[in-house]
Amino acid sequence: MGREVKYYIVAADALPEIFVKVAEAKRMIQTGEVNTVGAATRMAGISRSAFYKYKDSVQPFNDLKSEHIITFYGMLKDAPGVLSRVLSGFAGADANILTINQSIPTNGCAAVTVSAETSDMEMTLEAFLEQISGVEGVVRFEVLAG
Repeated sequence: MGREVKYYIVAADALPEIFVKVAEAKRMIQTGEVNTVGAATRMAGISRSAFYKYKDSVQPFNDLKSEHIITFYGMLKDAPGVLSRVLSGFAGADANILTINQSIPTNGCAAVTVSAETSDMEMTLEAFLEQISGVEGVVRFEVLAG
């Protein structure tokens, strides 16, 4: 009988340093900054054995956006142009919108869900969420599923 795998999202500053360094080594390899595991581990300041021990268990949160469809949830003020500005943010970030669903506004706000294919986005998911949350008229904006 196989062991059930559970996943947690943990702030980087709460993790042992080795996990953060393994994630950094993986990033260097994936981006082509280095060509070998040996070079990545040297630059990250870890051993190759530590890298191989943890490489399949450590995944930065922003990598969850790669080649995935993510559904975002937002609460928007019922004012002209708010939804348009949010959608412009998606276009500016190279997110391909697949679906948009907006409820009828009540109490001056409307819930909206946007599903988007995000593999072409160059910014991190965290930066994207921060950008859209800062759009005038956005009350709340978060990842619903992805």
